[in-house]
Amino acid sequence: MADHFNRVLSRPEFIALIAALMALNALAIDVMLPALPYMGEALGVASENERQYVVSSYMLGMGIAVLAFGPLTDRFGRRAPLLFGIAVYVVAVTAAIFAPTFETLLVLRFVQGMGAASVRVIATAVVRDRYRGREMAEVMSLTFMVFMAIPVLAPGIGQVLLLTGPWEMIFLFMGLLALAFWLWTYFRLPETLPVERRRPLSLRAVFTGFRIVFTNRAAFAYGLAGMFLFGALFGFISSSQQIYVDIYGLGVYFPVAFAGVAALMAVSSFTNSKIVRRLGMRRISHGAVLVFTAFSGIWLAMATFGFLPLWLFLGLLCIIMFAFGWSSANMNSLSMEPLGEVAGTAASVFGFIQTVGGALIGGYIGQMFDGTTIPSAMGYFGMGVLTLICILVAEKGRLFGVGEEYASADLAPVEAH
Repeated sequence: MADHFNRVLSRPEFIALIAALMALNALAIDVMLPALPYMGEALGVASENERQYVVSSYMLGMGIAVLAFGPLTDRFGRRAPLLFGIAVYVVAVTAAIFAPTFETLLVLRFVQGMGAASVRVIATAVVRDRYRGREMAEVMSLTFMVFMAIPVLAPGIGQVLLLTGPWEMIFLFMGLLALAFWLWTYFRLPETLPVERRRPLSLRAVFTGFRIVFTNRAAFAYGLAGMFLFGALFGFISSSQQIYVDIYGLGVYFPVAFAGVAALMAVSSFTNSKIVRRLGMRRISHGAVLVFTAFSGIWLAMATFGFLPLWLFLGLLCIIMFAFGWSSANMNSLSMEPLGEVAGTAASVFGFIQTVGGALIGGYIGQMFDGTTIPSAMGYFGMGVLTLICILVAEKGRLFGVGEEYASADLAPVEAH
């Protein structure tokens, strides 16, 4: 199986394809941001905060459906469920072009998110099928680096599409890109889960898989840590258009500021891929979360006492998001490392927790927007503290050390499956 896989798909193309598939999720969120006022105006939505539901409905659809795709991909392999999910994504965005009401649009965004759940689960499972330990963290970092190119480009793409046509053009663009990725997957991605490693699709097998995931203390705690980090990120993304445009008056330059921060996250993921084999996942992610929390606290304190000028706001945000880039990929790898036998189910559980939990947390933070950056700063700081608590639970009160469950995997020589 390994020889066939390596002959069909090279490592660079594998990383590029997985990153492209994961980028469908970022695209579905970030390319919409410049269009929220236009959609709201066209569909009769007066409240700026209510327009954020275009983002949260997608996240909820994806988060709920990931629970189904995990057992399905452990039973039927990776390819068939993945191709089906992307097809649902394409159909939903095509139908959204003709949505007559805001409520219909939200339903279709929910369905689009359900299709995207296949990508959220299976892309992670495919990486776990092929890699382990620090090499898995390195590949995840490189994947995140390419994946982060979408937030760099997406708002600008959305802005260009709005200049050339109505907001429906954004959905047409998403549909065509997803179709291209479907074809790439169909012709180039081989099956990575051998038949002998597949699990039966029965209630007993499904519940056994869930039990394995939920009873692994360290893996589950790192999964929760990811939820809190992504909750902070989603909260900022939900209100980013209001922060950049309404507070700082950037107008059409909003995509430029958004892209700059996202580009820094891509740089962060790239540097992580270069040092993770030497330093290990724990040292990097634990230190990064401390930086994330500390500078979020500084932002919150400064915002509470007065208005932050744009240069100071962006400076603090860049440090925080660089730390986020070092945290997220490593924690994802730490949560998946001990669960290779149920990789699909594990990816679905953590996908559900991080997506639904992150969407609910982020939606709540976004709805708190009051014309200042205080709610976003509060969200980042609070989620940073909760993330640190999860790390301490996972590592039995120690930071930067090697946990018992992962000691051999984190320090063992790299071996691709």
